[in-house]
Amino acid sequence: MNYDILISFIHQFGYAALFFSLWLGIVGMPVPDEVIVMTGGMVSALHILKPLPALFLTYSGVVSGLTLGYVVGKKAGVPALNRLIQKKKAEKFLTKSHEIVARFGSYALCVSYFFPVVRHLIPYLVGISNMPFPRYALFSYITGLIWTSMFFTLGYFMGDHVEQIGSAVHTYGWYILVGSTVLGLVYWLAHRIRIRFLAD
Repeated sequence: MNYDILISFIHQFGYAALFFSLWLGIVGMPVPDEVIVMTGGMVSALHILKPLPALFLTYSGVVSGLTLGYVVGKKAGVPALNRLIQKKKAEKFLTKSHEIVARFGSYALCVSYFFPVVRHLIPYLVGISNMPFPRYALFSYITGLIWTSMFFTLGYFMGDHVEQIGSAVHTYGWYILVGSTVLGLVYWLAHRIRIRFLAD
């Protein structure tokens, strides 16, 4: 599925397209998750879908994918993960995932969102390690809500550049996030200083 087919899929199936595209993302959809979520925001801005139901179904798809990864890891264990790795040829991402879990523990569920592929492997790993589900849900679902809301809003306001932004974030992950945060803070500070200067 490329971007054009994703748009066609949304036109044909509406909200369900957002849900299933993200739910299946855990097993390797060829469109980056960021692009799918931002496309949900874009089609909402174009009044193809209503914003709140689109955001809810998008988040539900993310949560379902996270839950699927955890359950498969817990029930099927290492063989399922090995099959996934062979399929995706992503041994380096598995190594990175192990490093993140070892370094951050439960907070790896938050950190992993900013690393492509890794975010799909972490649920398998913590499922295999028998992390209690309530703890898993607390960390991953809250981070998932923040992540989904952020990219959905970005797509809503910058819909013309969804594919380019999504691909850049998927490729550079953490660096794009940090850079965007810094630029946002600089803009906010400049705006506040300007308002204060004009008020004086």
